[in-house]
Amino acid sequence: DIGAQAPHHFLVIPKQHISTLNEASDPALIGKLSLTASKIAKDLGFADEGYRVVMNCNEDGGQTVYHIHLHCLGGRSLSWPPG
Repeated sequence: DIGAQAPHHFLVIPKQHISTLNEASDPALIGKLSLTASKIAKDLGFADEGYRVVMNCNEDGGQTVYHIHLHCLGGRSLSWPPG
């Protein structure tokens, strides 16, 4: 992510175009995105410390790119609420 919000911040993006989570209809695809985020966090070595996975949906949800994608953030303590 060019606007990284944590020491580790990567995106998981499906090849299939889906504008928002509201339009998603394939549970297997959404599951695969989540499992891919988990695998990458493990491969990068920060899964055991913890990380956050986020998908924004529509304007009030913070979505600015209308192609679904997961943000995976880690490498520091993440506070709540996020913003």
